[in-house]
Amino acid sequence: MNELIKRLKKEYPNPAVALRYKTPFELLVAVILSAQCTDVRVNMVTETLFKKYRKPEDYLSVSREELENDIRSTGFYRSKAKNIRAMCKKLIIEHDGKVPDTMDELVQLPGVGRKTANCVLGEAYNLPSGIVVDTHVIRLSHRLGLTDQKDAVKIEKELMEKVPTKYWISFGNWLIHHGRQICHARKPRCTSCTLADICPSAEEYISKGMIKE
Repeated sequence: MNELIKRLKKEYPNPAVALRYKTPFELLVAVILSAQCTDVRVNMVTETLFKKYRKPEDYLSVSREELENDIRSTGFYRSKAKNIRAMCKKLIIEHDGKVPDTMDELVQLPGVGRKTANCVLGEAYNLPSGIVVDTHVIRLSHRLGLTDQKDAVKIEKELMEKVPTKYWISFGNWLIHHGRQICHARKPRCTSCTLADICPSAEEYISKGMIKE
């Protein structure tokens, strides 16, 4: 693990989330929108969205249909609009419109699970509550032999046991960046990977010609 962290740290010295935001509330909305959608698309949408909606009350001052149209291109816009509006209502009623900074409170918000909560706590509040586990982290954790679990929560638990707490925030981002740039789902770029010699999957992928040069 020490060698893996050392190499990832060198390869990705600034492992920040790709979503663009200015406040914890904007990050929370952006992460909800990012479900089944690329960060690039979300950033395109939020560039104008965050000018129109600046606080929780703004999302409740328009009709659901109007909000749906504003976020339509992110996909699953009906459920996302419903969750965002419900989340904003709960923030106003229970948290004076502020995004809470604890895992227990965040996961009680509509549309917010551990992945979203970990992202908000780590990126907005610099609190290492856990490790963000998305599809990239799941894929790379399996390929690197870090876990054989399938469930995201169980994978996170195993990673938290292996990764020092001080790297919890960075680790998820490191794997996400590496998954996007090198360790692709269908054809990973093993011959260009800085982890190839310590990755138990690299030799197999190379020998079977399942890589992208």
